[in-house]
Amino acid sequence: MKRIASLLTACAMVCSMGLGLTGCGKSSESEEVTKKNIKIGLICLHDENSTYDLNFINAMEKAKEDLGLSDDQVIIKSNIPETNECKEAAADLVDRGCNIIFADSFGHEPYVLEVAKDNPDVEFCHATGTMAHTENTGNFHNAFASIYEGRYLAGIAAGMKLDEMIDAGTITAEQAVIGYVGAYTYAEVISGYTSFYLGAKSVCPSATMKVQFTGSWYDETAEKEAATTLIANDCVLISQHADSMGAPTACENAGVPNVSYNGSTVDSCPNTFIVSSRIDWSPYYEYAVNCVLDGKEIDNDWVGTLSTDSVQLTAVNDKAAAAGTQAALDEASAKLKDGSVHVFDTSTFTVDGSALTSYKADVDTDEDYTPDTEVISDGYFHESEYRSAPYFDVNIDGITQLNTMF
Repeated sequence: MKRIASLLTACAMVCSMGLGLTGCGKSSESEEVTKKNIKIGLICLHDENSTYDLNFINAMEKAKEDLGLSDDQVIIKSNIPETNECKEAAADLVDRGCNIIFADSFGHEPYVLEVAKDNPDVEFCHATGTMAHTENTGNFHNAFASIYEGRYLAGIAAGMKLDEMIDAGTITAEQAVIGYVGAYTYAEVISGYTSFYLGAKSVCPSATMKVQFTGSWYDETAEKEAATTLIANDCVLISQHADSMGAPTACENAGVPNVSYNGSTVDSCPNTFIVSSRIDWSPYYEYAVNCVLDGKEIDNDWVGTLSTDSVQLTAVNDKAAAAGTQAALDEASAKLKDGSVHVFDTSTFTVDGSALTSYKADVDTDEDYTPDTEVISDGYFHESEYRSAPYFDVNIDGITQLNTMF
């Protein structure tokens, strides 16, 4: 009996020290979560060399400062692939005492969801995912932003540059061909390049677009080659949904105007960089963390907007941009905010020569990607309103996909 009593005493001591022991439970489960003891985890697909992941990392740094947290309250795991290694990373963050864990890549979702189900006392927030609203797991959440609005604005800057080139006699109206480096043929990418194209077309009606896919979110060589291929196919301006400096570098080398993504490339590409759109994740980080601190539920599917400062444009590079670009962006941004302009206004594009008056999107994703939700009403496609992640996957006229194997 004495040996049993001693063992129970030892167990209690270990638990009180927060060291953990099977059957004891974690001290954090009974301890009130405050700004002094909260721990945040972040799982990144790549590291700071990826513009995409760097954007998440920088936003976490800003959120940490805004919330008044210390460095040791944030744990970042980089270069975590979309494999079982993600599950291991999430489980390790739980073991290290994280109260809330964020993951930044689409393919992380099933692994993070599995760990969330095993750890109901920890909140898990996944960016770009699609499953939270159908899984209804109380501690698993999706988030995204209306970046299609940011890309539309960036497209306006591109269209103004094309108009400037036409007016200068550098190209003809028919030669206003945009090249776009896309990672995959996912709805997120299609939504992005279509909104960019519609922004450009709103000011340069003769604009067309060619898209080259790489089959990777981050492959500098492939992205550079894709941009080079597009330039060789008579594209006079390049944009991208890919995460390296490959495309911007190819543009700078060739003297072709470029609209990048997830941050300014003006330092490396001073002669060709025009502007960049990005999602600022710090408003979401701060919202979700404050929910934990205040004991409130986190939205199942959260969407940031221009009005929440979640959709951002970098400073315009006047050396490469057309005159009046900033004023035009300010005017268009105000109209997007007040709802007088909608990015996917169905009167502004056609599909196979006809207006799109009805469309069922795959919102409640299943294995067969079955269309399930009518998303056109009031004259526009309602992107990111029925779930946070994009579901616009329509191939509109004026855009040519050069390869579709990805």
